[in-house]
Amino acid sequence: MSKGFVILAQNTSDIDYVKCAEVLAHSIKQCMPSASITLISDDGSDSSVFDYVINLPYGDIDPTSSWKLMNDWQVYEASPYEYTIKLEADMYVPRSIEHWWDILEHRDLVVATTIRNFKGEIATNRFYRQFIDNNNLPDVYNAITYFKKSPFAKEFFDTVREIFTNWESYKQILKCNIDELATTDWVYALSCNIHGIEQTTLPVFTDMCMTHMKQYINDLMTSDWTDELVYEILPDCLRINTFVQLYPFHYHIKNFASKIEDAHALTRI
Repeated sequence: MSKGFVILAQNTSDIDYVKCAEVLAHSIKQCMPSASITLISDDGSDSSVFDYVINLPYGDIDPTSSWKLMNDWQVYEASPYEYTIKLEADMYVPRSIEHWWDILEHRDLVVATTIRNFKGEIATNRFYRQFIDNNNLPDVYNAITYFKKSPFAKEFFDTVREIFTNWESYKQILKCNIDELATTDWVYALSCNIHGIEQTTLPVFTDMCMTHMKQYINDLMTSDWTDELVYEILPDCLRINTFVQLYPFHYHIKNFASKIEDAHALTRI
């Protein structure tokens, strides 16, 4: 059985997502040395941490746009694995999640439905989920998505592509701002709704989740948690305000990748 982690990363004019992906890959290798990791990016990478570096099969759909999320559907075809866990680039994995495979391998596709605050508590704040609530959609987080090569998973990602391509038409029947952008979470939620919540989510598996560092999820005063909370990037763990992080850590503030990189470089001196 071929299985592995896939990270899709496209740089923009102000964010080096490939560097984020490299930091994420190093964190995976640190706690799961035998894990296979693939970078999907037309920007490439010189890092040896990746087992494969694969270009987008259909290229950048709109190279003039900084909104690169519309290329996400290509992960299905690009993945070299029979079983894949897709992770967003701006994440850090603090401990092994190898046990996920035993539960997920029996499904065609599962999109995460659980997020936590830095204390490890399941988050219930709805500030960032108004589009989901207003349209009565599944509460999913595409940052962690599992799929296996199967007709069902292909249909799911074909639908993701179709929604991104026809977003202006979808907005006419959705309850949303006329300027609402097609985020990956919104598009995945629609695709999950179309293909069935029971077939696309596994809410009882709350260990398949991430710590999300957005402001209101963590009851913070500012949008930049790195200015408000004390963080310790240690060789064997990551602590936020003394709380050891146990779940994939979606740090959200992109320059935190450099801080992780610098801290781990110091520990190797």
